[in-house]
Order: sequence, then C-alpha cells, then structure tokens
Amino acid sequence: MVKGFMFIRKLRDCPEFIAGDACHLRELLNARTDHRAYRYSLAHVIVKPGKKTKPHSLKTSEVYYILEGQGLMHVDRETREVGPGDCIDIPPNSLQWIENGGKIDLVFLCIVDPAWRHEDEVVPLG
Repeated sequence: MVKGFMFIRKLRDCPEFIAGDACHLRELLNARTDHRAYRYSLAHVIVKPGKKTKPHSLKTSEVYYILEGQGLMHVDRETREVGPGDCIDIPPNSLQWIENGGKIDLVFLCIVDPAWRHEDEVVPLG
C-alpha cells in the first residue's frame, strides 16, 4: 500500500452477483484481491422481499450491519428480529441465514475477517 494514498470505490462500480447463499452481493473491498493493508472483506448485500439466504457457515468471523428493511437472523439455534442500526456478530463455523419477510429490500453490509474466500464458505446441500 502506498502511504497517503486514499482509496475510494463506489458501490455502483462493483458488479452485482448472486452469491452462494442466494443473496445479491457487491464486494466493495477484499484484502486478498485489492492488495491493501487491511485483512477483511466488505460487501453490500441485498435480500429481496419474501426471500432468504441459504443456510451456510464460514470458517471465519463475520459481521452484518443492517442498513434498511427488517428481517429474521438465524445463527445456529437462535433467531432474532433485526432492522436498521443492528450489528450482528456471527461466530466462525456457525450455521446462519437471514430472511426478509418485509415489503422492501433487506440491505446490509457484511464484513468478513480474514477476507472472504470461496473455500471458507460451506453451503450444505438440501
């Protein structure tokens, strides 16, 4: 990383794709691909109304920060309602998914540390 170099990436410049857990994702930052000094990855995520992500787990720690909408967050055997301003700490290897039962998009930021890698994510069959 060049000292004093400000790095800005606009959400609109990040391609959207359907992630392995079925959410709409745009990766903003990833230490592994951006070659920056941070360790984490940061993604902008949307779960459409009436949809939910597939149950999955990560070998790494993960944090969700809810920006818009309402949902139900499931982590292992625990379920809680979440909404704007909620920050959810998801321990490594926890079975997790989030569902949007509302009428607007459920929008959140996702931070994974160390940075997300496909091989660290497990989406059980079925």
